[in-house]
Amino acid sequence: MHPKEVAEILRVERLMKVFRSGSTDLVLFENLSFRVMTGEMLAIVGESGAGKSTLLHILGALDRPSEGNVYCGLMPLCSLSDDAAADFRNREIGFVWQFHYLLPEFTAAENVAMPLLVRGQEPGEAEQQAALWLREVGLSDRGHHRSGELSGGEQQRVALARALVTRPRLLMADEPTGDLDNRTAELVFTLIARLHRDYRLTSLLVTHNLDFARRCDRVLRMHQGQVEEVEPQSLPA
Repeated sequence: MHPKEVAEILRVERLMKVFRSGSTDLVLFENLSFRVMTGEMLAIVGESGAGKSTLLHILGALDRPSEGNVYCGLMPLCSLSDDAAADFRNREIGFVWQFHYLLPEFTAAENVAMPLLVRGQEPGEAEQQAALWLREVGLSDRGHHRSGELSGGEQQRVALARALVTRPRLLMADEPTGDLDNRTAELVFTLIARLHRDYRLTSLLVTHNLDFARRCDRVLRMHQGQVEEVEPQSLPA
């Protein structure tokens, strides 16, 4: 991490998430407080059902906690209106999910250009940016193919290009290699790590792959409604 990149980009204060289950409340997690520093690659690990994805959704202003808040600078994300939260996500965050969610009727290039077109960018400029990002993910020759004509790894690389075409500061990825075989997963993770470094992103990665988590700057482990920071190299092989 560069010396100048030591400021926090997210501050999480006393988050709680409660779900109603029949007549009882299910506390998924409570009193979560931590910081995410600019430029770091942070892994979030834990058992299935620990609340990793829910936490990522709250950090990305896609969901709201039952209590607490997330601050980006002085901006309280959980207090934003729906429109303001959507604007924040569009400006600041690129999302990658376990499933690629590419639009099947469009080509890879059109899928990558879509966030720029939604912003109102000129089609010609959006196409140029899409071509640049397809090149960044090693798919320059696949831009005219529709998603169904691409392999699983190629689909996820297109989804990564789509997430980054708007030049966000934050990349949030929820099990981005979860549907891929081991070799393809390694290629995709290595690509994410390179783009994180080259574009000086701040990246939050929910993963069950502890090998990938060990290669991140920091690791947060969720367990029984709490979160603890663990040394990456202390994770089991």
